[in-house]
Amino acid sequence: MAKHVAANALTILIVVCVALAGLTIWSVRSFSTPGPLEAPKLVTLERGVSLTAASETLEKEGAIANAMIFRLGARYLGVDDEVKYGEYEIPASASMEEVLDIVTSGKSIQYKVTIAEGLTSWEIVEALRANPLLSGEIETVPPEGTLAPDTYFVSRGSNRSELLSRMLDAQAIILATAWASRDADLPLKSPEEVLTLASIVEKETAVAAERPLVGGVFINRLKRGMRLQSDPTIIYGITKGEGPLDRPIRRSDIEKPTAYNTYIIDRLPPGPIANPGRDAIAAVVNPAQTDALYFVADGSGGHAFATNLREHQKNVAAWRRIERSGQSE
Repeated sequence: MAKHVAANALTILIVVCVALAGLTIWSVRSFSTPGPLEAPKLVTLERGVSLTAASETLEKEGAIANAMIFRLGARYLGVDDEVKYGEYEIPASASMEEVLDIVTSGKSIQYKVTIAEGLTSWEIVEALRANPLLSGEIETVPPEGTLAPDTYFVSRGSNRSELLSRMLDAQAIILATAWASRDADLPLKSPEEVLTLASIVEKETAVAAERPLVGGVFINRLKRGMRLQSDPTIIYGITKGEGPLDRPIRRSDIEKPTAYNTYIIDRLPPGPIANPGRDAIAAVVNPAQTDALYFVADGSGGHAFATNLREHQKNVAAWRRIERSGQSE
C-alpha cells in the first residue's frame, strides 16, 4: 500500500514539475516573442509609477499580452524597481522584454519648452503654469533675471519647479562665465549689475547683431555719468514685470519717479527688468568698441546710432516722420 502511495506521489510530483517546466518555458517564450501591437502606440506612465501599475497600464493599452509575466520577467532580470515615469512610444510587435527595456531606460518622448529672451520671471512662471505637458505647482516667482532663456527638453509630466531649477542653474553658469571673461575697464561692480544692464539691452533691441553696440552705448553712458534713459525701464517701473504695458509711454510716465525709471535715477536700476539671454549678457561684458552715446528706432526694426546730441536729434526727427507716415515695420 505504501509503495502505491509513494508511486502516486512521485507521479504527481513529476507531473507538477513537468507542468512548472512547461509554464516556465511558455512564460519565457511569451516574454521574448513579438507582442500584440499592430502599430506603434504612445503609452504614458504617471509620476511615481510602480512595476504593478506600469504592467497593468501596458496591458490595458494593448502593449503587452500579460501583466503578470511582464512583472515576473522584470523581477527575474532585477529591474523591477527601475520603471520610470514618462511618455513612451512602443513599437509595433515589441516583445515584453523590449517594452521593459523601453520603460526602464527613462528615454521617454521629449518635448520642447522654449523660453524667449526678454520675458520677465512672472511671464515665464505663467507660461509654465499654462503648459499642459508639465505638472506640479510653482510656489514663488524666481528673482528677476535669474532664469536662462533657452529651449529645454522635457518629458510629459515633468515638474514645473524642477524645470525652473534647471533655468536658474543655467543662468548662474552663464553669468559666472561671462563675469570671468569681462573687459577689464567695465564700469560694473558685480555680476548682478551685469545681469541688470543685460536685461535692459535685451529689451532695447530684438536685432541680435545690434546687442554689442547697444551694450557699448550704455557702457559709454555709465562711464560718463550719463543717465541710461531707457524706455523699457519706465515700463517695468509701472508693470513690475507682470505683463506688457497696454498703452504707449506718456510724458507723465517719463517724468514720474520710480526705482526703475532711468530717465530719473542715476546709474542702474536696483535689479534686472527681464531675463536676458546669453548674447545680451555677452554684449555687456564685452561690448562693441564705439563712440556712440545715443540710439533711436530707424523704422527698419533696428536703430540709428549717434555720437552726439545734434546727430541724435536728427535721427529722432527722422523716426518721428516715419511714425507719422505709418511706414515703420
